[in-house]
Amino acid sequence: MPMIFGPLDGTECYCNGNHNMGSGILSENIVVNTIHRAIRRSRLKLYRSKKKPYLNMIQKRRRFLWAKAHLKWTVAKWKTVLWSDESKFEVLFGKLGCHVIRTKEDKDNPSCYQCSVQKPASLMVWGCMSACGMCSLHIWKGTINAERYIQVLEQHMFPSRRRLFQGRPCIFQHDNARPHTASITTSWLRRRRIRVLKWPACSPDLSPIENIWRNIKKKMREEDLRQLSNKKPVLDKNGSTFLFLNLSPDVCRLL
Repeated sequence: MPMIFGPLDGTECYCNGNHNMGSGILSENIVVNTIHRAIRRSRLKLYRSKKKPYLNMIQKRRRFLWAKAHLKWTVAKWKTVLWSDESKFEVLFGKLGCHVIRTKEDKDNPSCYQCSVQKPASLMVWGCMSACGMCSLHIWKGTINAERYIQVLEQHMFPSRRRLFQGRPCIFQHDNARPHTASITTSWLRRRRIRVLKWPACSPDLSPIENIWRNIKKKMREEDLRQLSNKKPVLDKNGSTFLFLNLSPDVCRLL
């Protein structure tokens, strides 16, 4: 028996075989269509709940202190930050095409099938950005550990920092993932005299690069799976990095 919660007070109403609801709560039965009309008049729609990281009281306190400590940072100061992050990209999505317009007789037409993948293939990538522009992304192969993370910083972060800041001082940002906070990683960053921005735990919403990930994933779903657009490939020639050729520095500055 399906259960429906009232839109305002969370009242539980049950639907019986005659499509009437609220028989045990209200004096008169309510037809399902009446509920639907009331929902439409209230301009209510069914949406997916937004996801957010769980934060305990200690983490909330640390986020508050972090925001308070950086409250007086100017726009010019934030432009000196080199933001970095990892993200997972699905190469084959789990469901491709949820709706199709067809006749009743075309239900077995192969062109009207919904393509599904039981275990979507995915790639983990690393990238960085600043208000000056984007860098290329590195595709991880295998598991991520501190030693491999240091190699990525040497091969990709250093060239990106030189290209974006051209010798000007900058602040490097990464989250508190284990490869980032390992002792060998922190020691390597100190030896290279790289200033690191302190970061509160479970705070991806504070990093502007998360908006870049979301926009690229949305574009990949809208376009063909084998190419990001008709002009720019998703992967470069050697297949080792993604290219942010469709993103202008103006987009980075607005973030």
